Amino acid sequence: MFDPSPIIAGDRRALARLLTHIENTDAEAAEALRWLFPHTGRAHLIGITGAPGCGKSTLVNALTPALRQAGSTVAILAVDPSSPFTGGALLGDRLRMRDLAGDPGVFIRSTASRGAAGGLARTTADMATAFDAAGYDKILIETVGAGQAEVDIASTAHTVLVIESPGLGDDVQAIKAGILEIADLLAVNKADQPYAENTVRALRASVDMMPANVAWKPPIIQTVATLGQGIAELVQAVEQHLAYLVSSGEGQRRERERLRHELSTRLQDLLLDKLVTRLGDGNFEAAVERILARQWDPLTAAKHLASET
Repeated sequence: MFDPSPIIAGDRRALARLLTHIENTDAEAAEALRWLFPHTGRAHLIGITGAPGCGKSTLVNALTPALRQAGSTVAILAVDPSSPFTGGALLGDRLRMRDLAGDPGVFIRSTASRGAAGGLARTTADMATAFDAAGYDKILIETVGAGQAEVDIASTAHTVLVIESPGLGDDVQAIKAGILEIADLLAVNKADQPYAENTVRALRASVDMMPANVAWKPPIIQTVATLGQGIAELVQAVEQHLAYLVSSGEGQRRERERLRHELSTRLQDLLLDKLVTRLGDGNFEAAVERILARQWDPLTAAKHLASET
């Protein structure tokens, strides 16, 4: 039987071993998470997303010491893209954050996306559960950086920080639907670069177009992460959003939706595995051949296979 006490007591080695089991989807991980789950629900999950090159890792590297100075322990879960050919990943975020490695109140874990869409890995939620049970106050979840389609973080985090940067495209990119709609906080990083004011104006125009009855409108913070500029203001905005979540009841609603999303995802995975097992490879491949021959369309094939189980 799994003993949760070392994790709950903050044993870093036990936590590291558990994270490896989770990443490898070992049977030990499922048992451990079952025992640890009652000890969760206290951490503030902060999602950090934005296009490649906007400075996500650099901003996390600057934000973490400021959160530590404010009295919080911090776990960082950085999702790196996997190669579509080998499945491997550089895990470069761990290299960028090496300055934080000596702080006992900070735990850094890089994980590969392993082909999962939406900017996260399939194990992200489980790793966040482990960090929560281990007592970390803030869990920073840095997404892959895929751009406008990277919105899964909204179903995982309590607070979503979207980072924009001047010079990565025209100003219209900053106000496109999808990635901006999930933002609770907006950071214009590299604000010392030319055209930063244009990016700020585009974002402000988008925020101003929100309905008047919206209770929380994302503040826009200008940062220069490499110099530490704007970081104190960003920490203040993070805490203000947390206070809003607590006082308004929005935090409880988001936690319910987060768990609903996780349950739905797990149920889909289990049902799909069960369906494929019942079908067997022969029936599935036969359906593929009929689609290839244009005898069936994919929807008809799917309905037929579903009716066979």
